[in-house]
Amino acid sequence: MQEYVSDRLVGTLVDNRYAVQSKLARGGMSTVYLATDLRLEREVALKVLHPHLASDDTFLGRLGREAKAAARLSHSHVVGVLDQGNDGQTAYLVMEYIKGHTLRDVITSKGALPPRLALALIDPVVEGLGAAHAAGMIHRDIKPENVLIADDGRIKVGDFGLARAVTTSTSTGALIGTVAYLSPELVLGKQADARSDIYSVGIMLYEMLTGRQPFDGDVPIQVAYQHVNGTVGPPSALVPGLAAEVDELVQWCTANDPENRPVDGMALLQELRHIRTNLTDRELDLQPPAALEAGLQNPTEVIARTNNPTTVMSPLAPPERPPRFPPPSFGDNATSVVPAAPSPPAAYVPYPDTSPAPLTKRARRKAERDAEKARSRAAATPLRSLHEGNPRRRGALWVVILIIAALLATGAGWFFGMGPGSPGTIPAVANKTVAQAQQLLNEAGFQSSTRDVFDDDVPSGLVVGTDPVAGTETRKFQPVALFVSKGPQLFELPKLTGMTLDEAKSELNKAEMALGTVTEKFDEGIAAGMVLAQDPASGTPARHGTPVALTVSKGPEPIPVPSVVGMDEDDAVDAIEAAGLKADVAKDKVNDRNVPKGSVAAQSPPNGTLTRGGTVTLTISDGPKMVKVPSYVGKQAKEAEQALRQLGFDVKVNNILGGFFGTVRDQDPVNKEVPEGSVITLTVV
Repeated sequence: MQEYVSDRLVGTLVDNRYAVQSKLARGGMSTVYLATDLRLEREVALKVLHPHLASDDTFLGRLGREAKAAARLSHSHVVGVLDQGNDGQTAYLVMEYIKGHTLRDVITSKGALPPRLALALIDPVVEGLGAAHAAGMIHRDIKPENVLIADDGRIKVGDFGLARAVTTSTSTGALIGTVAYLSPELVLGKQADARSDIYSVGIMLYEMLTGRQPFDGDVPIQVAYQHVNGTVGPPSALVPGLAAEVDELVQWCTANDPENRPVDGMALLQELRHIRTNLTDRELDLQPPAALEAGLQNPTEVIARTNNPTTVMSPLAPPERPPRFPPPSFGDNATSVVPAAPSPPAAYVPYPDTSPAPLTKRARRKAERDAEKARSRAAATPLRSLHEGNPRRRGALWVVILIIAALLATGAGWFFGMGPGSPGTIPAVANKTVAQAQQLLNEAGFQSSTRDVFDDDVPSGLVVGTDPVAGTETRKFQPVALFVSKGPQLFELPKLTGMTLDEAKSELNKAEMALGTVTEKFDEGIAAGMVLAQDPASGTPARHGTPVALTVSKGPEPIPVPSVVGMDEDDAVDAIEAAGLKADVAKDKVNDRNVPKGSVAAQSPPNGTLTRGGTVTLTISDGPKMVKVPSYVGKQAKEAEQALRQLGFDVKVNNILGGFFGTVRDQDPVNKEVPEGSVITLTVV
């Protein structure tokens, strides 16, 4: 997905939770940013609505309901809706971030695709739509830009719920969608259903197979007119050799009358996979003509089709009589309803021509179907009447038939004019009790049923909304579903104690819970970095996104080692134990002339910290070493002084008569043991 130049939101924090990193794309309704969810620590796609939509309170309320409905749809081929909110003037949707590109990028870069690739790409799109249709959801804006292809090959449909919310928020008679893919009923302002999405899929498949859209024009209204009054031609008109089954699939999806299309995505998916299974490799791997691979021959048309913003426009008024011919031209650049097939290059022969042409095959299959219908009609029609009757009886019969027809017409007029078939508008019943909501619906002429749903905002027992939504005009005999809140959906919090902090964060992400305050605490028995406690406790029911506070061990508390060198042995041991440490007295003592006997001469470690119960080794002094003092009387004073100092004594020299001869006359002490370091006095003459 291409990254665009940053704007005012890049680098800001939306709703104190979503850190906007960069701008990804801009469309007709919103701008999409890459953001980081700080609470759950993951990348998300942040879709910020344009100001004209964000300032409409009615729309924001409707968008919230549609977003919740989309969030309940969980499917591998549908982009997940994670959150929705309003931060001041910034209204936003939070969706799953799909790193990759769109189907539009594939069509733009490759042009017409081989049938195998086109059908493989459309399959997950139809599967995702089928799941949405089964859940009662309609997309209304299917186009290549809304088909996301992840770098790992996953294909997902995005923007569920947004088109419906915007459609119902616009002025009366307005419609929304990309004109190139709009179904005729949406152009005419009629009610959309699953078959409207099927039409858009058919247009998209046509474009994937041929490299161009079936209808074009200088202005959107020209394209919309052709959707209503035109017919989508077979793709094989532009791609010779394309299998007849593929032509029929595209034209089945793009039939003008919704009754002639597949009823929903699941019905289309079944037929699509049947075709993919039964086509030959030759038919699946058919290569489009080289001229089509680059798209249209007109470069301006190629540029125009690389961007399909969602468009809001007024629907066309339905014509009084369906035209039997293509619509008139719009100026000089008239466009025919069924595009003419360009002549393929002379050298283009996809495969040796050993089978009948596709059009002949299609004609043969049509003739077989028509023959079968004719046989069925013939079998049901008698060759002659068994009782001819008489004119008077036939006249009476016609009178009875006319009376019955009149009664039926009168009944139908009452049914559709004043009775259950008359139109009515769904009243607003949100945040009311079930009894109040049912009374309002009954007064409006509707029958209702209730469905219990989880809702984070509406209290339990009150109505969340209806299907169809409030404000929708529909026939009174149509059932109305009341969605009744069960309150927020609660999930048991996982057990995090005993995990590392990183493991606990990962477990919170899996449970879609948030990381709360992290507090560190010393613990003598638990290693540093391990979770000691959590709040709320494990097993507590909580909403998704609930912050969980963690207490994390810092390991055993460090204790400073006291210095006890020079202290008496007993006092030193008491000081070590008072600090919470253990004193270990070495068996061997040492002589130390500076430390009295019985006192601590050394300790290990001498300083720093230990954990509680750590050991400090004490070495006790045995006092100074005893050394025998030899006699140096009669020797030279310098020689005697040097020898005594080498033995560890201090030497004091007393000179008599100036010590002229330098000879030791007397020495004190002499020939006895004295402590090392004692002072030896020499008398020198």
